[in-house]
Amino acid sequence: MNEIRNFCIIAHIDHGKSTLADRLLEYTKTIQVTEGQMLDDMDLERERGITIKSHAIQMEYSYKGDKYILNLIDTPGHVDFSYEVSRSIAACEGALLVVDATQGVQAQTISNLYMALEHDLEIIPVINKIDMPSAMPDEVEDEIVDLIGCDRKDIIRASGKTGEGVSDILDAVVERIPHPAGEANAPLQALIFDSVFNSFRGIIAYFKIENGCIAKGDKVKFFNTGMEYVADEVGVLKMDMIPRNKLSTGDVGYIISGIKDSKEVKVGDTITHVARPCDKAISGFQEVKPMVFAGVYPIDPSDYENLRASLEKLQLNDASLTFSPESSVALGFGFRCGFLGLLHMEIVQERLDREFNMDVITTVPNVSYMVYDKQGNAKEVHNPSGLPDATMIDHIEEPYIKASIITDANYIGPIMKLCLDKRGELVKQEYVSGNRVELHFMLPLGEIVIDFYDKLKSISKGYASFDYHIDSFRPSKLAKLDILLNGEPVDALSTLTHQDNATSLGRRMCEKLKELIPRQQFDIAIQAAIGSKIVARETIKCVRKDVTAKCYGGDVSRKRKLLEKQKRGKKRMKQIGNVEVPQKAFLAVLKLD
Repeated sequence: MNEIRNFCIIAHIDHGKSTLADRLLEYTKTIQVTEGQMLDDMDLERERGITIKSHAIQMEYSYKGDKYILNLIDTPGHVDFSYEVSRSIAACEGALLVVDATQGVQAQTISNLYMALEHDLEIIPVINKIDMPSAMPDEVEDEIVDLIGCDRKDIIRASGKTGEGVSDILDAVVERIPHPAGEANAPLQALIFDSVFNSFRGIIAYFKIENGCIAKGDKVKFFNTGMEYVADEVGVLKMDMIPRNKLSTGDVGYIISGIKDSKEVKVGDTITHVARPCDKAISGFQEVKPMVFAGVYPIDPSDYENLRASLEKLQLNDASLTFSPESSVALGFGFRCGFLGLLHMEIVQERLDREFNMDVITTVPNVSYMVYDKQGNAKEVHNPSGLPDATMIDHIEEPYIKASIITDANYIGPIMKLCLDKRGELVKQEYVSGNRVELHFMLPLGEIVIDFYDKLKSISKGYASFDYHIDSFRPSKLAKLDILLNGEPVDALSTLTHQDNATSLGRRMCEKLKELIPRQQFDIAIQAAIGSKIVARETIKCVRKDVTAKCYGGDVSRKRKLLEKQKRGKKRMKQIGNVEVPQKAFLAVLKLD
């Protein structure tokens, strides 16, 4: 146990975690690095250049004549995947805090650092990308010293590209990070921090042993679900899975026990022996709270059960995804899914398409609201169509967030305007160092869900970094905006929005839908309504044949007779015709601005 070190790499997006991980693997001769970001094995991660999943891998390193086993977990940096980071942190004793020498400390760096400090991890600060011409290592060093109060000599300067400083990092991991503290003779306690689905072997759970040891063929049970299994295979994680006969305290490994049902494996559960169980489960896991809700419907209604199976398999690999069945008049049967943010929603949609060949329609995302009726009863509503009648509602509360934005002082004006337009209030602003400012805002979550992050990046030329935490629910003047096509409400397009913005949003939605809905044989009226009041209307003119073309000369009543006949036909068609809303119309509503 004294020779084991478990650590993770935490940082803001694009600060070079995965490239640094490659150098560590190369230096310890764990694998041959043939291309960049070896641990990001999903096509999606490679294409976008982001880490979506945490990846665990074991390295061996010789230091002063002794051999050490280092278990490394590379983590994502985007704010949407912070749950993934919290799970990785729970399985480690130390963390490398990587800061980009060209950008300095950013919002997500601070957020991930606090998460690591809450779990009492030993922090090793690393300044990455010092080979860049625009690097400012001295200024960034000042920022790190201000942030964690460490000595300057504790900060390691490195470069993931050239490999400079990699040996110092490995030495520091061995010297500074404590070895796992646990008792090898105590009853088995192993924390599940991730799981994957394999169509041949069933569900594979990744765990870290806190106490005791586990051997191949042991009878084990999962503490929270109470299910019992035989450990068919246990082993350690290198680039592939390597079977071992026995794993002991402090080891990070995997277990295969032929589990077929995804509900039986919960991330954060504890594995113990059937014969000699532990007294209590390992704590330190928070339940994930989805922030954004959207309906996901199969394009072909017969794919409903396949979609359920696909979502369950995806949930194993991504524990922050939640879903429950719902139905819609316009789209049939589907699921109400909860995501951590818009990027997360986009990734889930893309993975459903690539990994499970599921074609889905996603409705407009929204957040959850607390609705209070006249009797004072509260009800949580995830979907605008689930709102009670307007006469029954006393008031609605919406979730507010505490947002922290770190930016260059030159962009304070446009950023403040953006936040105030989104009904935000400035709590405080403070200078971090030199020309960098941290702004603290209280913002309604519903306002930042759709396009806030993109706008923030574009007005600050990519310099602003953003991080948020849910704060509380506050009463708000909200109105339900319905979209009607020929007098029929389309429940998938209804949204809850602030009363001040409702009319202009309704007008913009009608204009957008007019462009996107194809013309039919009859007139289509698109209306936006708040309750029974129509606030905007657009009409899509019908496609019509020139029935008077054959009338040449003669009395005008002949033409009028033909036009009247056509008009009656169109009217009859309008009564029986229904309007198909294309998928791109649902998506366009998100990008109205």
